[in-house]
Amino acid sequence: MEAPERAAGAASAAAGRALGLIRDEHRTLAAVLSGLRFLVHDIQAGRAAPDFELFRAMTYYIDAYPERLHHPQEENHLFRRLEARTAAADAVLDELRREHAAGEAAIRDLEHSLLAYEQSGSLQPFAEAVETFVADYFSHMRKEEDVVLPLAVQWLDAADWTDIAAAFAANRDPLAGQAEADFRKLFSRIVNLAPPPLGVGPPFPRQSQRAS
Repeated sequence: MEAPERAAGAASAAAGRALGLIRDEHRTLAAVLSGLRFLVHDIQAGRAAPDFELFRAMTYYIDAYPERLHHPQEENHLFRRLEARTAAADAVLDELRREHAAGEAAIRDLEHSLLAYEQSGSLQPFAEAVETFVADYFSHMRKEEDVVLPLAVQWLDAADWTDIAAAFAANRDPLAGQAEADFRKLFSRIVNLAPPPLGVGPPFPRQSQRAS
């Protein structure tokens, strides 16, 4: 294989690994977000009673995992390297960084609305907060998947992708710290608490059963 072909092959392999790791993290977050929305819809439809332990676990995961692991790797490795290669991504990267920065206030609002729901029994404000938060988060991830990652494939080289893959792989390295192991345990707990088809926990009681 000639040198340019070897370089292209190395870049492709490194890119494939890095993209796979990023998309895996997006899928995990999407599963929890979709599950939160699904459970709220079930309660609205009278098919389930609220499980506040599960809701708290979900909102904590959505809060802590991106802040501690996912967003720092995006900004410090993917975004930074893409900016060094092209100005074509500057506008969307600025927008994504603003959304990352606003994420803490958004999740605090969601957690406050959950607490108010638990204390008052009024579902509608929490349901509206969930719908807004989930829609905004999915919009954020679509920008990364549909705009940033294709630009990265176009502009980054093997060294860039190797760095990005190593950064995201560190999230899964037990020698890198306890954070990922803690989040895996939390995700397993969510799966075990959530009823089918979201998880393997017991079905939610119906509202009428809860009241009796």
